[in-house]
Amino acid sequence: MSKTLKLAAGSLVVGIVVLGLKLLAWWMTGSIALYSDALESTVNVATAIAALLAVRLAERPADANHPYGHHKAEYVSAVVEGVMIVVAAMLILREAAHGLMAPKALDAPLSGLLVNGLASAINAVWCWILISRGRKLRSPALVADGQHLLTDVVSSVGVTFGVLLAIVTGWAVLDPALAAAVALNILWSGWHVMKESLGGLMDEAVPEETLARIRGIISCEADGAIEAHDVRTRHAGRATFIEFHLVVAGQTSVSDAHDICDRIERALKAEIEDARVTIHVEPENKAKHSGIVVL
Repeated sequence: MSKTLKLAAGSLVVGIVVLGLKLLAWWMTGSIALYSDALESTVNVATAIAALLAVRLAERPADANHPYGHHKAEYVSAVVEGVMIVVAAMLILREAAHGLMAPKALDAPLSGLLVNGLASAINAVWCWILISRGRKLRSPALVADGQHLLTDVVSSVGVTFGVLLAIVTGWAVLDPALAAAVALNILWSGWHVMKESLGGLMDEAVPEETLARIRGIISCEADGAIEAHDVRTRHAGRATFIEFHLVVAGQTSVSDAHDICDRIERALKAEIEDARVTIHVEPENKAKHSGIVVL
């Protein structure tokens, strides 16, 4: 089992544990704000399942039907997560509206908050692991899952302080009002997750910093060529696809041109993790004099 798959499986286990604790906290208090927190954890479990399935699918090798691999499965999972986050927020807003119309006092609030605090602490540690290692492994599904959990942690901290304030002041209406605020925060998180994932599905180019590194490597390693132009890049999960045209002198042999391509490809793969390089060799009369000049 790969590291990415292990982390995805770990998210499912952590999500189930945290959901159990938050449901217990809600049952102990009857708080709508804590209910909203527990409902978001229900979404966490569902999205953890989606991420696990997506990571497993994304790791499959290329086949006849998917010659470029299955990397984009992770982006689909991240979009699903975003949609489910939005659905959870709408359900929370519905409960908050009912609570605002008929606010009620909380039962056993302090013990319930302690249980909820333990769940939040577990989430905080796990979301840090997911985001840091997900970025290192270049897994959109894991990073999206971690960002969702981070929103859950922030929401939980806000809920805790809000419920404490409701206890101290005796204003029961603060509980549903806080749940509504949590829902709005969750909506923002869902939009952010979907926006990033749609960029991957739409074959968004690599960041300018990465593109500058790619162009620099081509310029330094293409000794024997004249120029490179029409550089195109895109992300698909952990893979980075790089395509460009390499212009060589007309008298260059096929073997020599191939050696230049091999040298560039090795350098790109050494610098850009999981790079997939495609080079189209052209004669000098195809030079555009506007691409990458070979050093």
